[in-house]
Amino acid sequence: MDTIIEKTPGFYDRNKNLIKGFLIGFLILLMLIPAALVSNLVDERQGRQQQVVEEVSSKWANEQTITGPVLVVPYKRYIVQDGKTVLQTSSFYLLPETLSINGKAIPEERHRSLYTVMLYRSDLMLDGSFNYVDVQKLNIAPENIMWNDAKLMVGIGDARGLEDEVALQWDDVSKQMEAGIVNTRLFKTGLNTPVSLDPQVNNKFSIHLKLKGSSRLFFTPVGKTTEVALQSAWKSPAFDGQYLPDKQASISGAGFNAHWKVLQVSRSYPQCWIDDSDYEIEKSSFGVKLIQPADGYAKTQRSVKYAILFIALTFTVFFFIEILQKKQVHPLQYLLVGFALCIFYTLLLSISEYAGFNNAYIIATIATVGLIGSYIWGIFKNMKTATGFTFALTALYSYIFILIQLEDYALIFGSIGLFVILAVIMYYSRKIDWYNTSKKQ
Repeated sequence: MDTIIEKTPGFYDRNKNLIKGFLIGFLILLMLIPAALVSNLVDERQGRQQQVVEEVSSKWANEQTITGPVLVVPYKRYIVQDGKTVLQTSSFYLLPETLSINGKAIPEERHRSLYTVMLYRSDLMLDGSFNYVDVQKLNIAPENIMWNDAKLMVGIGDARGLEDEVALQWDDVSKQMEAGIVNTRLFKTGLNTPVSLDPQVNNKFSIHLKLKGSSRLFFTPVGKTTEVALQSAWKSPAFDGQYLPDKQASISGAGFNAHWKVLQVSRSYPQCWIDDSDYEIEKSSFGVKLIQPADGYAKTQRSVKYAILFIALTFTVFFFIEILQKKQVHPLQYLLVGFALCIFYTLLLSISEYAGFNNAYIIATIATVGLIGSYIWGIFKNMKTATGFTFALTALYSYIFILIQLEDYALIFGSIGLFVILAVIMYYSRKIDWYNTSKKQ
């Protein structure tokens, strides 16, 4: 009678699932390379878009910050040099007692190549008044002040944005403002006009500005009391700067209405100072950024950040199916599935430049899920397995799409989703005989 000798399983036979698991983990890390290349491609295309935006904006007009009006009043002062009394001319700056700005920003869309650039035109009315009580705090002899040589200045971020001549209504007198400023200590570019002052009489002013620009529209609160009321058809404003609207801004599908009120006591500079002092008053500016909602590139970049999650979960499910179906899958086949998952992002990026992000996501998902699902069926020859895998992959893409849209709640919903996915994987991993102990010897 022949003796049957049982062969003891070797190290690989006992641990082949574990070894295969480590190999798959290495492949997941290897797939970070094409994922990083895709991320760099998205950054490159987004950088190209920014270049186009800057190019178009530079030809239209850049960001606008309106500062003023500010009175620049020269005065005489006497100093002693080398034992001699020398006459010099200096200036002091006077800000308005009240400043009220009312207007609207009209968004405009421009197209260059594949890209859309958002610009605006503004129609603004500046009203207010000056009084000269604060000048007494400067301790300048009244007879040394050259009231008739004063100039009124208005700072403008980019003077190329002016669409019409700017007239100053000074009490009952209309004056045409000219390009240029008296000096650049307060702002770099703007307008000026000479005015004749009487320190005993308060002066009222009115300035009508038609100004175009891009990206943002800011105002500097130079009035002892500054009020700004701005409306626009732009649906996605971002209120920014040193001050937010003093009450809840009205934002709807028709645009927004916002109101600011800033008092002199909340600023870091006075109403009046001499030329020797230096204040960077534009740093106190505030206003609105006419931002575009998260565009295709930003959303694509956010979706690329989930690439490692896609690859890891897909490879894990693939590995479990391999074990449960008791059919060997070659590491090269894992790599092909991984490359298909990475190609999804290049499809998403390229299609979104023409069809928008949402449509591109649907098209890229259908293409990728269909390709991988048919590949799974070709490997396992099991329609139930291929259908289940396709459904799971579709659900994962849908879940990530929802996370991208949520933005503010992405972290909490993402954490909950990952917890549920991990729980499902742990549940089904219970059925796997990791050490092949049930295998008949």
